[in-house]
Amino acid sequence: MKILYAAIDQVVPGTNGGSVHVAAVAEGLAALGHEMIALVTPGDTPVSGSRVRWVPLPPPLGSTHLRLARARRVARIARAERPDVIIERYHNFGGEAIRLSRGLGAVGVLEVNAPVIDFPGSRKALIDRALVAQPMRRWREHLVSIADLVVTPDAGILPRGTPRDKIAVLEWGADTDVFKPHAGEAVAARGPARTLAVFAGAFRNWHGAIHLVRAIRSLERSGRGDIGALMIGHGPEWDAARAEAGGSPLVQFTNAVPHSRMPGALAQSDIGVAPFDVAAHGPLALGFFWSPLKIFEYMAAGLPVVAPSIDRIRSLVGHEREGILYDPSASDALAQALVRLADDPALRTRLGVAARERAVREYSWAAHCRALEKAITQKSRDLSLCP
Repeated sequence: MKILYAAIDQVVPGTNGGSVHVAAVAEGLAALGHEMIALVTPGDTPVSGSRVRWVPLPPPLGSTHLRLARARRVARIARAERPDVIIERYHNFGGEAIRLSRGLGAVGVLEVNAPVIDFPGSRKALIDRALVAQPMRRWREHLVSIADLVVTPDAGILPRGTPRDKIAVLEWGADTDVFKPHAGEAVAARGPARTLAVFAGAFRNWHGAIHLVRAIRSLERSGRGDIGALMIGHGPEWDAARAEAGGSPLVQFTNAVPHSRMPGALAQSDIGVAPFDVAAHGPLALGFFWSPLKIFEYMAAGLPVVAPSIDRIRSLVGHEREGILYDPSASDALAQALVRLADDPALRTRLGVAARERAVREYSWAAHCRALEKAITQKSRDLSLCP
């Protein structure tokens, strides 16, 4: 199949989860033999050794809110290429590609990784109600309605009444051939810690990075100077997290690193921490809808995962099977989970091995792309049978 993948607000190559997702899906489908044309914002360096035709097409002024202004350019590309499938990465202000699918006789696939429905207290909902006709809600629902197939990690973020036979529930993944134990080179000196926990992310407040820093500092004050943290990434909460660390040598910050160096960063660590703070992000009132890339990469690297015991995370990481899930309402629960793993190397090894095995089995990008291909192929057959 020839597949046009529109993700123009994502930077490829890039360091955030969306960028990694787009690159992995495009490359994964190309590896399955499909002709891939991907529309993206180009990164600082070209993609090397790729089987994908990457077309640079950033939104105007770099603003995701202006994606629709690229509709004519996207239409020209789509009409020239005549793809069998059009995949669009959903955005509230998107629609520049998915609307073309029916006119071109292509299967229209909408990738939905963020809520289409409004959450309690949503600012967009308040604006929509002020506009009476609720244009933003109606537009989002329209995009879902015209898609032949909707790919999402959580059907609960789709409009009520979305037909079940057009929904494919798929998790994100990790490149389990690249992320594996003892892979790559370290990104920082290990420091004085005997047991090193790692956090990797964009330092948004709901990522909870500051909670890991506080846990390490609390343990340090109690005399546990053997447990440290490697904080990888940059974002809005970075300054606050660094200030919370207070210059402790047990907490190291690297800023963002190229995704190609992340396997080494994880391999130099002993524990992968994903301390999500759902109360800090309004949309998570709908439930933990993310498919957390960091957790899958930790698991692929053979790290036991430490994360809060909340809805979907409990289905992704088995407590005492692939990691330790703690009660986020208990102030010292994260610190105690770290202590337990630091003091029991055999437990760390057992959980890490199980995490790696599950990642290979269920959470690889290859598995994701095979499932996506199957869903698209079945939908294409279904549509061909329609009068």
